Amino acid sequence: MNKSILIIGGAGYIGSHVALEFQRQGWEITILDDLSSGCEENLRPDYRFIHDSFLNRPLLKGLLQEGFDGVIHLAAKKAAGESMLKPELYSEQNIMGGLGLLEEMAASPSKNLIFSSSAAVYGDPKYLPLDEKHPTLPINYYGYTKLCFEENLKWFSQLKGIHYVALRYFNAAGYHMEGAITGLERNPANLIPAVMEATAGLRDKILVFGSDYPTPDGTGTRDYIHVQDLALAHLQALQYLQKGGDSTSVNLGMGRHHSVFDIIKMTEKITGRKVPYEIVERRPGDAAEMYADYTLAQKLLAWDPQHSSLEQIISSTWKAYQHKA
Repeated sequence: MNKSILIIGGAGYIGSHVALEFQRQGWEITILDDLSSGCEENLRPDYRFIHDSFLNRPLLKGLLQEGFDGVIHLAAKKAAGESMLKPELYSEQNIMGGLGLLEEMAASPSKNLIFSSSAAVYGDPKYLPLDEKHPTLPINYYGYTKLCFEENLKWFSQLKGIHYVALRYFNAAGYHMEGAITGLERNPANLIPAVMEATAGLRDKILVFGSDYPTPDGTGTRDYIHVQDLALAHLQALQYLQKGGDSTSVNLGMGRHHSVFDIIKMTEKITGRKVPYEIVERRPGDAAEMYADYTLAQKLLAWDPQHSSLEQIISSTWKAYQHKA
């Protein structure tokens, strides 16, 4: 009997890579996505696609009663800056929507959940690298919504028998190494796609927020993980649960970090083009450095990233963007 997976937000940047990974491993794919940020061209003909919001409780209820072997929740709003200006949107989607999902899962035979969480739950680093024992003190509302859902996951796991793995992403980047995913993010807020847009002439320049951090080149450093490695972690997390693993939260990062200028220089090397940028003031709340200890993911999930060198990340992203140049 074929294994079935429900991917909520499966037409998005990360979701489309996750769906492809599961499909190539022989899973039947059902995607629920309202396409508010997802891309229809990422949907393959053999996927079952439902164009609707997971906030539609009657629809969600009926779907979950089918008894999926796993549910992957990727349908959160994710712009940290916007969350500080429009917290009501993030409350509705990330907290209330998430609680609705848990309530419907509790009343259904679909009991295994992989949640797209974030390193934003940690807030300012108290020490580095960040491990899962680090205090969770988010400094923006987006991070709070992720932490809030994780806390509810713990309770629903204890009280309603939901089994989960919360994957705390650091910085997802790159595109499928074989070019199998072509739909680009809409209005990207993250550094690497912004650099690609500037390189391709789709935006005038990028803004470098601060060049006076206590780092080798003065710009902030972050831990980047290739989206294909991230997708594999979702499959391995679900397999871990199916083998009887305990519910948990794990970091997904590489344990190494690259600066803004590292990204710019690698992009210029790979593309042969100059990246237009302007140095401006620091943004409130931006840490100088942030990178993961991902030992737990290695231990529990047998996760072994293969595509996350900076060169692989930048080159695969440019392949996705250069046809727009």
